[in-house]
Amino acid sequence: MTPGAGRPLARACVVNARRLNFDNALCFDGVIDALRAGAAPVLPSSGGAHRVQGDDDAVLKHYDDASPSTDAIAERAKGFDVIITKEVPVDVERLPSSVKLVCEAGTGYNNIDVAKAAARGITVCNVPTYSSSAVAQLVITFVLSLSVGLVEQHRALGRGDRSHFIGFEGLAKYSMCETEQKVIGLVGGTGAIGQQVARLANALGMKVLVWSRSATTTDEWDAVSLDELLSRSDFVSIHCPLNEHTRGLIDASAMAKMKPTARIINTARGAVINESDLIHALQNNIIAGAALDVQEREPPQEDSPLYTMPQVYLTPHIGWKRL
Repeated sequence: MTPGAGRPLARACVVNARRLNFDNALCFDGVIDALRAGAAPVLPSSGGAHRVQGDDDAVLKHYDDASPSTDAIAERAKGFDVIITKEVPVDVERLPSSVKLVCEAGTGYNNIDVAKAAARGITVCNVPTYSSSAVAQLVITFVLSLSVGLVEQHRALGRGDRSHFIGFEGLAKYSMCETEQKVIGLVGGTGAIGQQVARLANALGMKVLVWSRSATTTDEWDAVSLDELLSRSDFVSIHCPLNEHTRGLIDASAMAKMKPTARIINTARGAVINESDLIHALQNNIIAGAALDVQEREPPQEDSPLYTMPQVYLTPHIGWKRL
């Protein structure tokens, strides 16, 4: 839209604001200011829309739910130049012709077909580094918790089991180790999050291995093959995007190469790990455990074994939620 005559530069719709504004603390004023550059002052209106004085076109509208269908997103996008999404599938072929930009308010493009968008003249962008520190800190939180059986010991107290407090005999049932000289392998870990994880792991005295198509050895890590990373690592942490090359990358054959004492950490995208293969590996002691902030389906099915497996730390995609 051409600025001037009191009209906004563009009109935008946040199609699933609840996933962004999970704590009701998010303010959209910055977006509104950018959209109405050169326009008249904003007057608030009902229905979640902000309107430009003397103009009935909505500058910004947001819908307060988390997971709308692709049909609902296409309907909500009508009349808007920009749609803002957060970790929800978007069928770009069904978007109205008014849409010129899809902004994924997160780090991945796995919910949007970028090639199909480009064919329709729709630009797609994301926010690649907004949560790098928070996610890296969660990875290290998992490493430290797994290294002392923290969750397992707390669960025991919840069951009324205090054996690990009495004579310390009960501690023998928990796997505990120092992190110094332990090996953490970062799968696709050359990006912003992986780099921060490497720095934190080095500070703990850990040995860092990295595998990706572009990885080279640096002062922070050794670049190795995926097979070597899997076989040497005490902790395997996933940091690659989800695409046709990485979907199911960590499957039964990959887990068979890991140490039986190793743990998998995933703060990237759930489907990089074949979840049914992971469950089988855990049930058969092929690997020792997993810490999963992301899952193939979020939330997992009600009957998913992941909810109750004692060697699994499961969190609801909280890596970015401390911002």
